[in-house]
Parts: sequence; structure tokens; C-alpha cells
Amino acid sequence: MGVVTKRSSMTFFSDPASHYSHRVRIVLAEKGVTVDIVDVDPDNPPAELADLNPYNALPTLVDRDLALYEPNIMMEYLDERFPHPPLLPVYPVARANSRLMIHRIQKDWCGLVDQILAQPNSKAAEAARKELKESLLATAPLFGEMPFFLSEEFTIVDCCIAPILWRLPAMGIELNEKQAKPLLKYMDSIFAREGFKASLSDLEEDIRN
Repeated sequence: MGVVTKRSSMTFFSDPASHYSHRVRIVLAEKGVTVDIVDVDPDNPPAELADLNPYNALPTLVDRDLALYEPNIMMEYLDERFPHPPLLPVYPVARANSRLMIHRIQKDWCGLVDQILAQPNSKAAEAARKELKESLLATAPLFGEMPFFLSEEFTIVDCCIAPILWRLPAMGIELNEKQAKPLLKYMDSIFAREGFKASLSDLEEDIRN
């Protein structure tokens, strides 16, 4: 491993198309963190990235001599490093439930999203598209129970869900208003947040334009 040069500011190496990078950018934007965001082509990463991240992968967050390369760890680190506004609940049971929801999003939705976006015209993607849509519709009523996903406050869980919902048009998934009304209302609310709008890369803005 090469010598890692200490930085005077926080730097976020981001894939501008990735929902994993996007979730971290939402946390950064919601907290108003001063950060240098470096958009990186995952097929042509800078040589510097291999010194910072043993997997030479995105996203990678660098805060002076600390380098993090797992998005969920980055989000929790940022929440502790910049405690206001808090994005994880204070109480242990609620925090555990939030972490469990993130795990379920990862297991139930993220793999399907990755499959669809990697090979959108394949048979596997078509099956994944159907499974993801059905899962979202089955979950839709939960989005109407509280202002945010199962919470009175905006949390890290919302930061994980929002990038997936933003990419629905790119994945060829259209939700019926009658079946998905609470979910569509949630999407409108989340997408209108200043933090969410500030988090968007140019590529992500183009998804829905």
C-alpha cells in the first residue's frame, strides 16, 4: 500500500450514477458538510484511489488521514462526526431498528437495482424489475404511516431509500397512482427537500429530465 497523503479537507470520491454514492451525498447535503466531491468514472478510477481503498472501489470518503470505503459506515461516521441534524435515533432500540431496515433494503432491493441497471435489457433484469415493483407496491402502505419511512424525522433509512426511488424511471418501473399513492406522496416530499436536490449529480438530474 502506498503512502496516503493527509488532506486538509474532506473528500468524497463518488460514482455520479451509483445509488450507493448517492445515499452518502444525501447525508453530506442534509448536514451541510463542506466537502470536495470528486466524480469518478468507475471504469477509470484515479491511481490515488488504490492507495486509499484496498478494493479500489467507489464510493470512498477521506477525512484527513481516515479513509472509509463502505457507504453505510460512511453514513454513520458522518452522523457522529456532524451530529446536527441527527439522522439516527438516540435510543438503542430505535437505532437497531433503523440499522435493520437498512439491512433489509440492502437484501431486498439493492441487489435487484444493481441487476436492472447493469443489464437493463436482459431476462434477469426483467425478472428483477418485476420483483422490485411488486415489493415496492407491497410496502407502499408503510410510507403513509408517518411523515418519513416509519419515522417522524428524516433518517439514514430515507437516505438509502430515496436514491432507489429516484432511479425508478431509469429502471423502467412505473408505479400506478391508485396502488402506490402513499409511496408517490413520500417521493414527492423527499425529492422536494433542499438536501436531496443538493445531493444530485448532473447524471442523476438527467434521469428525470
